[in-house]
Amino acid sequence: MNKPAYEVLTRFDERVLDRMVLAVELVKQRLLRATKALADGGVPYAVAGGNAVSAWVAKTDPSAIRNTADVDILLDRQDFQRAKEILTAAGFVYRHARGIDMFLDGPDGKFREAVHILFAGEKVYPEDALPLPSLEESQSDDLYQVVDLAALVRMKLIANRRKDQVHLSDMLDLGMIDESWLSKYPPELAARLQFLIDTPNG
Repeated sequence: MNKPAYEVLTRFDERVLDRMVLAVELVKQRLLRATKALADGGVPYAVAGGNAVSAWVAKTDPSAIRNTADVDILLDRQDFQRAKEILTAAGFVYRHARGIDMFLDGPDGKFREAVHILFAGEKVYPEDALPLPSLEESQSDDLYQVVDLAALVRMKLIANRRKDQVHLSDMLDLGMIDESWLSKYPPELAARLQFLIDTPNG
């Protein structure tokens, strides 16, 4: 006998929800494993990217947090070899692909779910307007070291991809940043921020 459509749909929805919750939890675990390993190994670092955005947004409105699949970590290049040894010992697998140093979460890990390494004080791409922040532009959060908000906004303005613009628009909507922040950045980056201020609906 066939099950009622609503019962089949409900079970399907529950499975999808379970997978969504698991995906978020796996990113959190990956982030905590990597940062704890680096901290225990005495390697200075700072969390950047979407997880840094989440850490800052959570201070204002946790309901506005957007999920992210990867983990971005800022390191000094001189510490990379030591970090590589530490993360490998923690179960991560090093790969260099698409011009990026990354650590897959095990031998079957996916590239989009990896720990991506960024180098403090260096440009990601030669055409970037500015280099990435130094590790001095970071602070301790409850669980790990995270890039300062001003430095994080600068990183997002430099990258200027659609997801970076969305993160910045969220910060504008929440009042975390505003027009007074324009003076913090050079003209090219200030113009990008001004555009987002002027076009709140995209």
